[in-house]
Parts: sequence; structure tokens; C-alpha cells
Amino acid sequence: QVQLVESGGGLVQAGGSLRLSCAAAGRTFSSYSMGWFRQAPGKEREFVAGISLSGGSTYYADSVKGRFTISRDNDKNSVYLQMSSLNPEDTAVYYCAARFGGTRATQWSGYPHWGQGTQVTVSS
Repeated sequence: QVQLVESGGGLVQAGGSLRLSCAAAGRTFSSYSMGWFRQAPGKEREFVAGISLSGGSTYYADSVKGRFTISRDNDKNSVYLQMSSLNPEDTAVYYCAARFGGTRATQWSGYPHWGQGTQVTVSS
């Protein structure tokens, strides 16, 4: 079992940046592939970004490619999401998720472990 806690959300103007953090506790963090998802009001939870066990491989939703960067620090048991050029469509609750092993996954059902979420609001 792994416990996840997100932080770093907030209110930002369009064009601004935010960095989300996710701290993990529990079993060996480096054994978990990590992902970021988001859910806007009235919409389904959607994949944002994913990262491999070592951090050497990353992948993104088309909607954030070139604007968001996912990274991890296995020594600190943490994963990050650097968000730039934010726009109002990025407004959502952002969730950190973990899955054991190295298989790439973009469906939320593929991640058994979730944080509580952090709100990101982008004003126009």
C-alpha cells in the first residue's frame, strides 16, 4: 500500500505557472509508476501525465504536451507536475496516482492508489 498527498494547488492567472507536488509514504516508491490526472466539474477524470519507475520515460495528454512537465525524485518519495502557460481550461482538481510496476497506463482504472486531490483554478 502507498499513501499519496498532493500539494501546491491554488489560484493563478491565465498564462501563469504552478508546481504540484505529491509525497508518497508506504512501500518502496521506486516500485510504482506514477501519474497525474485531473477532473473538472461535470467532467470525467482524465489523464494528464505519467512517468516511469526511474523517471526516464514520461508521457502526456495532447492537451498539456509542451506546457506541463512531470518528474520524480525517488530519494524524496515525490512526484511533481510543473504546469506552465496555464489557461482556464486547465481548471480542475488534480490527483496524483500510483500503480505497482512499470507498465504505462493512461486510464484512471489502471491506478489503484490515489491522493485526495488539489484544486487548481486558472482565472482569465
